[in-house]
Amino acid sequence: MLKTQLLHPEILATIARSGHHGKILIADGNYPASSTLGPNAKLVSLQLMPGLPTVAQVLAAILSTVPIDIANTMDYERSGPYALTEDPPVWPQFRKVIREAGLTLALEPIEKWEFYKAVTTPDHVLTIQTADQQRFANLLLSIGVRMD
Repeated sequence: MLKTQLLHPEILATIARSGHHGKILIADGNYPASSTLGPNAKLVSLQLMPGLPTVAQVLAAILSTVPIDIANTMDYERSGPYALTEDPPVWPQFRKVIREAGLTLALEPIEKWEFYKAVTTPDHVLTIQTADQQRFANLLLSIGVRMD
């Protein structure tokens, strides 16, 4: 039995083959994962039931396994049917998971349409589609370097 918190064999194998600057998208249940996949990326669907697992739960597992340099969120819309007037409620959950992992990463928002473009690049190695139902709960992680 593995000691890491992350046990999913396909996710572990993909991360193991990835290197510095590889990008991992943890997507909410509404994200168009199959149509915004980078040319080298693997799609893993983890939707168990509505709301499970969440992006924050998957984030905790990923952070227990691989160093992360950058955490980009999809910036929220400020007008239209999905608009918010302040940061999405899920962002404090992300910050808490990051702190609990002993990291000082800041969430760096990327405008929605630029976020989609950032995920279609060759350095995108993995999308993990969750069943998270929270708005703007997408998180793009850049793999760092193991220093120990």
